[in-house]
Amino acid sequence: MTNQETLVQEILQLKEAHRAILLVHNYQRPEIQDLGDFVGDSLELSRKAATTDAPMIVFCGVRFMAETAKILSPEKTVLLPRLDAGCPLADMVDVDGLRKLKAQHPDAVVVTYVNSSAEVKAESDICVTSANAVQVVQKLEAKEIIFTPDKNLAHYVQRFTEKKIIPWEGFCYVHQQFRVEEVLSARQAHPNAVLLVHPECRPEIIDLADEVLSTSGMLRFAKASSAKEFIIGTEEGLLHRLKKENPDKMFYSLGSLKTCRNMKLTRLQDLHSALVKNQHEIHIDPQIITKAQNALQAMLKYV
Repeated sequence: MTNQETLVQEILQLKEAHRAILLVHNYQRPEIQDLGDFVGDSLELSRKAATTDAPMIVFCGVRFMAETAKILSPEKTVLLPRLDAGCPLADMVDVDGLRKLKAQHPDAVVVTYVNSSAEVKAESDICVTSANAVQVVQKLEAKEIIFTPDKNLAHYVQRFTEKKIIPWEGFCYVHQQFRVEEVLSARQAHPNAVLLVHPECRPEIIDLADEVLSTSGMLRFAKASSAKEFIIGTEEGLLHRLKKENPDKMFYSLGSLKTCRNMKLTRLQDLHSALVKNQHEIHIDPQIITKAQNALQAMLKYV
């Protein structure tokens, strides 16, 4: 048995001993994805974990995802295998800056993407995902929306509403890397492929896409589609699951592989250490949890 196989066996044994549930984001390393009890989008994973009786959640993702799991399951122990796995997008918005913007627009509703810290969620009126942001904003009665932290998602939502959207100037550095030239080259190389891109991409990339979808949306679309070839405009980790679930179809990265260094920090050894030592537990102030819960619950009224 190889070292990796031994490590995997020990992780599975430790997980069972702790009665832990392993949540793995779609952008994680393939060997981590293959161990997940649930693999998916961040909020989708946290909501699933909340319905289980597992007393421990181990979240292989980035910090805001583990925080969301804790917000929805405050009674459970939530571990993040790599404490340094942050999210540059989530870090682009801060509570003080958001409060100043709210003061400048007192009638605006604060809509915050789930890719944000617990403290920013707590300062918001309602949370959204990349899959439901358009639907939620359309249904809100407010005429003015402060949208944090992703400006590209905000611009995408603006296409579908006459409400005034005031975007926070944050962005995902991974999706920001996609270029028009890459789209044109990919189209030329794969003329029969369907181009799927994430709404965190820049507007000029959105303009050229066949479909704009969240990662879970891409997975559902690829499975249901009669097309046999797809160009994928998101972090390269999703290609593993797309190929695994659709072995009869072809998937190509939009241009060079785009990698989130934070998502790739978590290795099997980190997961093993987290389970052995119960390390990197997520703690959030109970008042923050309550306020953030309110913002997340508010979203459920519209979806």
